[in-house]
Amino acid sequence: MSLLSFDDALQKLLAAARPLAETEEVDTSAAVGRTLARAQASGIVVPPLDNSAMDGYAVRLADLPAAGARLAVAQRIPAGSVGTPLAAGTAARIFTGAPVPAGADAVVMQELCEHAGEGIVQVNHVPRPGENIRRAGEDIRSGAAILAAGTRLAPQDIGLAASVGLARLPVFRRLRVAVFFTGDELSMPGEALKPGGIYNSNRYTLRGLLAALGCEVRDLGIVPDSLEATRAALRTAAADSDVIITSGGVSVGEEDHVKAAVQAEGALDLWKIAIKPGKPLAFGKVSPRDTAFIGLPGNPVSTFVTFLMLVRPFLLACQGARVTAPRGLMMRADFDWPKPDRRREFLRVRINHDGGLDLFPNQSSGVLTSCAWADGLVDNPPAQAVARGELVRFIPYSELLY
Repeated sequence: MSLLSFDDALQKLLAAARPLAETEEVDTSAAVGRTLARAQASGIVVPPLDNSAMDGYAVRLADLPAAGARLAVAQRIPAGSVGTPLAAGTAARIFTGAPVPAGADAVVMQELCEHAGEGIVQVNHVPRPGENIRRAGEDIRSGAAILAAGTRLAPQDIGLAASVGLARLPVFRRLRVAVFFTGDELSMPGEALKPGGIYNSNRYTLRGLLAALGCEVRDLGIVPDSLEATRAALRTAAADSDVIITSGGVSVGEEDHVKAAVQAEGALDLWKIAIKPGKPLAFGKVSPRDTAFIGLPGNPVSTFVTFLMLVRPFLLACQGARVTAPRGLMMRADFDWPKPDRRREFLRVRINHDGGLDLFPNQSSGVLTSCAWADGLVDNPPAQAVARGELVRFIPYSELLY
C-alpha cells in the first residue's frame, strides 16, 4: 500500500467534514471559544463622540499663540459627563474618555501644564490641531462589519462585540465528540498496574485537546476487549454524537476489535499517511447517522501530533470555523537533523533564550515527555535534512491547542 501524503490526507478529511447546522444564542460574556454562526455589524459609531485621549486640558488653538499662555479653567469634564461649549480665553479640565466640548481644537496633556493661581492654568505647549482627541467613529462606523461568520471567538472579539452593545451572539452549538478506548492492558491513574499493563494517558490527552477546542466530550471509558462490546460502544456513541474518536488498534495487522466493529457498523478506510510520528489513521462512518469515525494511532506522541495536524482541522471545519489551518513562523534551528525520514516529520522543539529552536533529544513516538517539554512543532518536509542555523517552519502550540 502506497503512503498517502499529509496534504492529501488532510484534504480528504476536510472534504468529508459536515459543518454543524444547529445554532444557539449565548450571552456575549459566555461566547469565548465558540464559533460565530452569522456575521455581526455595528449599529453605532465608536467612539460615539469626540473624546479626550489624555487627562489634561481642552483648549482653543486661537488662545495659544505661544507656549506659556494662561487660561481660566471654566469647567471640569470627567468621563461620563458632557461639558458646555468652550468660551474664548478658557480651558476645560478634562479626563481620559470624556467628550471634548464644542469649540475645543486640542487637548494638552496635564504634564505639559501647570497651576498658575486659583482657577488659572499655564499651558506650556502649543498643540497641533486635533492633538489628543479621539474622533467620533474613528474605531467603528455605524453599519460596519465587525465579526465574520465562522470566527472562533477570542476574548478580544467578545470585547469588540460588547463595545457596540451586542449582549448576545449567535453561535454554532458545541460539537459532540465521543471517545472510547479498548485494550485489556489499560489501567486508569490511581489503579495498580496489571502485569504488562500501561496507564491510559491517551484518554487524558484527547479529553484535554477536545475540551480546549470547545467540544462537548462524551467519554465512554475503557471498553471490554470484545467485538460485541466494541460494536455496542459504537452504537451508543453514534446515537447522539457528531464524531467518534478512538486511539490504538487501527494499524494494519493489529489484533483488535475496533476495525471489525466499525466495518460491521458502518464503513472504514485504513490509511497509511506519510507523516512521522503517526502513519496509521482510520477514517470512516458509523450507521445509522453516518457519524464520522476517526481511529488514531496508539503511541502517545503519534496520538498527540496526528490529532493536532489532522483531526483538529477536521473538527474545526465541523464546528463551522472559517480558518482551520495553523500559522507557521520561519525560525532558526539551533540543532542539526542530518538523517531525515522520507515522510513529513513533525519535530518537538522549544524556543530558547537566543530566539532559536532547540530539539528534544529523543523524538521517539513513545516519549510523551517531548510533547510536554516543547513549545511547538517543526514542520519538516520529507527527506529534508536540517543544519544548525537554517530556517525551519515552526508551528507554536498557541496555533494548535485552541
